[in-house]
Amino acid sequence: MKWIEVKVIIDCPAKELATDLISNIFYDLGLKGVVVEDPDIKPIEEWGNTDKIRPADISVIGYIPEDKQSRKHLSIIKEKLTGLEKECGIFSKSICRTIDEQDWSESWKEFFHPLKITKRIVIKPSWQDYDANPDDVVVEIDPGMAFGTGTHPTTALCISMIEKYIKTGDKFLDIGTGSGILMITAARLGAKRVFGIDNDEIATDIAEKNLLLNGIKNKYFKVMTGNLTDNLNERFDFVAANILTETIMVLLDSVKNVLKKKSVFVCSGIIEKNKDKVAEKMISSGFEIADILKQEEWVSIAGISQTTI
Repeated sequence: MKWIEVKVIIDCPAKELATDLISNIFYDLGLKGVVVEDPDIKPIEEWGNTDKIRPADISVIGYIPEDKQSRKHLSIIKEKLTGLEKECGIFSKSICRTIDEQDWSESWKEFFHPLKITKRIVIKPSWQDYDANPDDVVVEIDPGMAFGTGTHPTTALCISMIEKYIKTGDKFLDIGTGSGILMITAARLGAKRVFGIDNDEIATDIAEKNLLLNGIKNKYFKVMTGNLTDNLNERFDFVAANILTETIMVLLDSVKNVLKKKSVFVCSGIIEKNKDKVAEKMISSGFEIADILKQEEWVSIAGISQTTI
């Protein structure tokens, strides 16, 4: 399969806001493998000397499948970038090229390094070494074409929430599981069984491989292809959903079907301006807001289910 690499080079002093908004354009289209090149990010000592591959400009790179939707996706990206220039003063230029999937999966790896998400949790690429401290909880990932390396604030916020609220023996569900990173984190932190659901078969295959890579046995996890909570007939102690705001709003109509009373529901992928809208619907859906975390322009909300259906 071939992919169109869209590299958006940013010319804007507010680089964090610019990279978040441009990344969100790709995420809104459901695209995979979004990466940020930033010349100001210097590798830590354990990563080795990678200065020679540091980019000259800050840019956001997304990958579009080369198919009948390609032209439509490129048109939407161009329109959105023009809107950011007019509304936010975020100037950019785009460079596109066609690449093979194998070339993509290798080329972007230079930007994924071991990352300490919290004081204990470390996300480590499967192809790199990491000298772990005794207290480190290491999650090993090979994301392939699935979203979820832990480097984006939405995933990092979810991981922080899981560390804070997961209990030993919990049954855990990840909606929109991507690479399986949240399932692995939950299992590492004491969840007895972990479940994941994603509407992308590629993602579910990758998630299963990553779970096995981390030594989690088949009998302790289940990965399914499906939409949100459709066809789930079990209840869980902890449900996480790192997805878009619009999808979270839809999920809130049905998520209580898979929750026990006093279960934890964590949602992420929320731009700060949408925080109140999501929190209000969570409250009206029978949740007590327990926590709100913020990183850059992104928000994650934890709620405790007060009622069940």
